[in-house]
Amino acid sequence: MDEQALLGLNPNADADFRQRALAYFEQLKISQDAWQVCAEALAQSIYSDDHIKFFCFQVLEHQIKFKYSELTEVQQQLIRETLITWLQAQMLNPQPEKTFIRNKAAQVFALLFVTEYLTKWPKFFFDILSVVDLNPRGVDMYLRILMAVDAELVDRDVVHTSEATRRNTLLKDTMREQCIPSLVESWYQILQNYQYNNSELTCQCLEVVGAYVSWIDLSLIANERFINMLLGHMSVEVLREEACDCLFEIVNKGMDPIDKTKLVESLCQVLQSAGLFSIDQEDDVDFLARFSKLVNGMGQALIASWTKLIKSGDMKSAQDTLQAIEAKVALMLQLLIHEDDDISSNIIGFCYDYLHILKQLSALSDQQKANVEAIMLAVMKKLTYDEEYNFENEGEDEAMFVEYRKQLKLLLDRLAQVSPELLLASVRRVFNTTLQNWQTTRFMEVEVAIRLLYMLAEALPVSHGAHFSGDVTKATALQDMMRTLVTSGVSAYQHTSVTLEFFETVVRYEKFFAVEPQHIPTVLMAFLDHRGLRHTSPKVRSRTAYLFSRFVKSLNKQMNPFIEDVLNRIQDLLELSPPENGYQALLSSDDQLFIYETAGVLIVNSEYSAERKQGLMRNLLTPLMEKFKVLLEKLMMAQDEDRQMALADCLNHAVGFASRTSKAFSNKQTVKQCGCSEVYLDCLQTFLPALSCPLQKEVLRSGVRTFLHRMIICLEEEVLPFIPSASEHMLKDCEAKDLQEFIPLINQITAKFKTQVSPFLQQMFMPLLHAIFEVLLLPAEENDQSAALEKQMLRRSYFAFLQTVTGSGMSEVIANQGAENVERVLFTVIQGAVDYPDPIAQKTCFIILSKLVELWGGKDGPVGFADFVYKHIVPACFLAPLKQTFDLADAQTVLALSECAVTLKTIHLKRGPECIQYLQQEYLPSLQVAPEIIQ
Repeated sequence: MDEQALLGLNPNADADFRQRALAYFEQLKISQDAWQVCAEALAQSIYSDDHIKFFCFQVLEHQIKFKYSELTEVQQQLIRETLITWLQAQMLNPQPEKTFIRNKAAQVFALLFVTEYLTKWPKFFFDILSVVDLNPRGVDMYLRILMAVDAELVDRDVVHTSEATRRNTLLKDTMREQCIPSLVESWYQILQNYQYNNSELTCQCLEVVGAYVSWIDLSLIANERFINMLLGHMSVEVLREEACDCLFEIVNKGMDPIDKTKLVESLCQVLQSAGLFSIDQEDDVDFLARFSKLVNGMGQALIASWTKLIKSGDMKSAQDTLQAIEAKVALMLQLLIHEDDDISSNIIGFCYDYLHILKQLSALSDQQKANVEAIMLAVMKKLTYDEEYNFENEGEDEAMFVEYRKQLKLLLDRLAQVSPELLLASVRRVFNTTLQNWQTTRFMEVEVAIRLLYMLAEALPVSHGAHFSGDVTKATALQDMMRTLVTSGVSAYQHTSVTLEFFETVVRYEKFFAVEPQHIPTVLMAFLDHRGLRHTSPKVRSRTAYLFSRFVKSLNKQMNPFIEDVLNRIQDLLELSPPENGYQALLSSDDQLFIYETAGVLIVNSEYSAERKQGLMRNLLTPLMEKFKVLLEKLMMAQDEDRQMALADCLNHAVGFASRTSKAFSNKQTVKQCGCSEVYLDCLQTFLPALSCPLQKEVLRSGVRTFLHRMIICLEEEVLPFIPSASEHMLKDCEAKDLQEFIPLINQITAKFKTQVSPFLQQMFMPLLHAIFEVLLLPAEENDQSAALEKQMLRRSYFAFLQTVTGSGMSEVIANQGAENVERVLFTVIQGAVDYPDPIAQKTCFIILSKLVELWGGKDGPVGFADFVYKHIVPACFLAPLKQTFDLADAQTVLALSECAVTLKTIHLKRGPECIQYLQQEYLPSLQVAPEIIQ
């Protein structure tokens, strides 16, 4: 072997050596006999370096996986012998191999098993067992090989081809017939031999039993000698977690419902008599987490049995099973309420399914009602944050608690389905008790009380948030709690979690303020002062900005008396943050978007006259325009790249803010009706010069483009005079991405104004196409994925543009470009339909072609078009589906095929029998199609 290249296998080797080692590996993979060198190196233990041994196994693995059928019988025999020789050496070596080598060796054994077991090596396991006997190192390898075989046969994370699935089924069937009983016997011997003196091997063996139990005959494992041994392990500290998992797999095995109930019950009895159910005496949380998973498995298994028995009508057995379930509820509750969230989280599935059973029963017994209440109290307690939760810097633990809370929320929703009255009464009790003394109560209890009120909105669903009408009891209870929330002063609680929960809840129940509008000023003040938008925590300020805009939007009818006051109070929050370093604004620019939108909503939905609205809107937008002009001048002068970027961002924010205010307008309240057209036209005139700025083009163009999109919707035809010069600037020295984002703007104008913009489109049609073709023809590096993707997206945008033009009834825009240009455009569409393996673009191209045939394909169409139809469009309809890349398993391709068929149908409609004649006499014979098929 190339010793120099092998040096590069060491992870600490320098890059050149590593590169050389990689190249050497690729070379060995394709070499005819390199694997033999590696096999010899392994069999004779030539190398002591771990990385070289691993490398040799990798070469063998590649040979078995991809080139095994090329080997002769003798060579295949050599591979088998090499592995067995290597295995024998493991038991004699002074030191065991590193774990990563043992695992790789096990994978190679497993690959060979899959390849040879059914044909050449039926004694695979017996040969291995005869080598390893009960030698601890040998047993370790044997167990690793078993796990690797299981991974090959039943790994559910790997998507197997149907052929591999068939092969795996056959392998498992053959194993069940020929060797599984012997393997099970070997496991029993290993467990018996090592359970007290080698915990590592015992745990490995338990893992094997757990893995295989899902697909072998259960009676081989679920019998007295095995179960007794497993139960013995449950009281040995180093074995019990693995024993727990093994029992869980046994319980999880699919089987007849009555047998499953018996199995679970017999297990429970033994576990209980072994004292494992008294969990308050247990302080090993890792074990309890596994035990909780086991109890959850047993509970869910019984519930699955109950469901099957009910379906089959066996009421007697179903009743017995229900009693077995009820008997586990006390234990389930102990685990659910446990202070360790992992232990609690593992039992939630059982709890959820148990509530689902109760939901189906016609009446609940007193005990069942007590269980529901106990689950409810447990959920309320477990929803509470603990002291360690870090609100300012949330890490992995915090993320896990947030996930756990989501699980508890599902339980709460399920509780509401079982007993909505009980849930409402419990929440009301907790809420009222806590809020009466919130000043002296710890933050986590106040937070959870408000949180529960918030959660009721989803747990007790109503249409359109109408919580305060309909069911009187419920409406009264929620109304009372909301009144308490806004009048208790709890919004001043000095903890971010409570403050945020307050605002979230106020916004979720905004319909309350339609019923009791007298509380609106109180809540508005909370939003606007140090409790909300001016809070010391940026996280609270940011979330409040969003919630404030939702609050104002949802209550716009009730806002009229407060508009002027609110606009004055948010004045400082609307200031455009200057791009100077070190300036710390209260809100980020993203948060300010919400404040601008809120200001827009307040003005537009007010009951003021159009004149007054215009005045307020002008006050809102003039500072932005003035700042914009100053900043644009500064940008033109700026030398430093960082300074340029900061200024461009700031300019972009100004445009974005103006854009956002326009979201307040609607079909009922248009810009015209509110008298605001003039203000927005001024904005357009202020912002458009940024398009000709040579610096930071991408940022500036993107902002102005978005503003134009909004103005096309809001100002309608008043925007048209600005479009030609804006387009001209945007087409100057642009890249793929600029074009790709500019085309939707032109599509929007085309689709909205149709013939009104025909002269403009005719004028800019070829300049736009030239810009597109220029970018598409730029040479790109072969492996540059992102450049290839950009071109693909631009090509799609180009075809979408042609589709919009033809679909808006403006084919004259294309027709008037001169014969040569028209032909060039048509050929690009044919090329898009046939040559590029992009079904989305192909679909669009066929839509364009069928539209053009519909418009121009009749007797009075443009000169030469009928000829084009036969020479190019008809062949495209046949050639595209015949391409290797045309994959009918792909949904987009099926849509492309459907549009292709529509194109042919349209040709037939427009050209009549002549089309059939052309296919029969000219086109299909030219493809050498047999006459009988043509007919």
